[in-house]
Amino acid sequence: MLGDKPGQHQSRTLQLQPVRIARDEHPVSRAQISKNALTVLYGLKKAGYQACLVGGGVRDLLVDIKPKDFDIATDALPEEVRKVFRNCRLIGRRFRLAHVHFGREIIEVATYRAAHDKAETSDQASTKDAQIVRDNVFGNRDEDALRRDFSINALYYDITDFSIIDYFGGFEDIAKRQLRMIGTPDQRYREDPVRLLRAVRLAAKLDFSIEKATAEPISQLGPLLDNVPRARLFEEMLKLFQSGHAQRSYEMLQQYDLTQHLLLWPVEVNPVDQNLVELA
Repeated sequence: MLGDKPGQHQSRTLQLQPVRIARDEHPVSRAQISKNALTVLYGLKKAGYQACLVGGGVRDLLVDIKPKDFDIATDALPEEVRKVFRNCRLIGRRFRLAHVHFGREIIEVATYRAAHDKAETSDQASTKDAQIVRDNVFGNRDEDALRRDFSINALYYDITDFSIIDYFGGFEDIAKRQLRMIGTPDQRYREDPVRLLRAVRLAAKLDFSIEKATAEPISQLGPLLDNVPRARLFEEMLKLFQSGHAQRSYEMLQQYDLTQHLLLWPVEVNPVDQNLVELA
């Protein structure tokens, strides 16, 4: 692990034991990764920071899907990322991010996040009705992995040796074609109710099953979506219905009784499909 630099954070108590999957044990190749994403990964590495491809980019490559985008996680603070790349812009208040621009392609860089109980001010983290409304407590890679939603999204492609760092058995879950929540599903859904929709979307997109404990609370917690800002629901709806798996997504929304929480008008007044179209 690279040594600390000013602004980099190390956990004093957290000790996870992730599995490191060597390059010859997984199919992900640099040839499959955007040249611009590689530029950012190597640029951060050269500047002395950790840098990993993470989330959907790694997951999709492992299931032989071409990623729509490539996201990077690092121990560099947003302001430090901007110092490394002149073509960088910082965005977001709820979730501070660095966007590195290469013409029409944007590489999103997120600083490792830590638990909210490490926040020193409300500007770093805040919640409302158990939901996270601000999320800017920075930490290290172990802490960041704990903050991710599903095991298959907590896989880190390490540019230093091209290995994949697996914290919660995501590599095995991909082999089993199952979606499994990290931590206690009920609590994680309450932290961010959009995860209810994300579970459906990813299962539909990847043709995965939803692991039993992960699936059980979904129908019961559907009403939490009623308090989610419409802009966030709109963004998730676009992903559900405009990414090539609309029919399967709709079937699963019905299966878990979520459609009623995505409607602008009561079902008895307008057909479900018309309401969904109106929202989208």
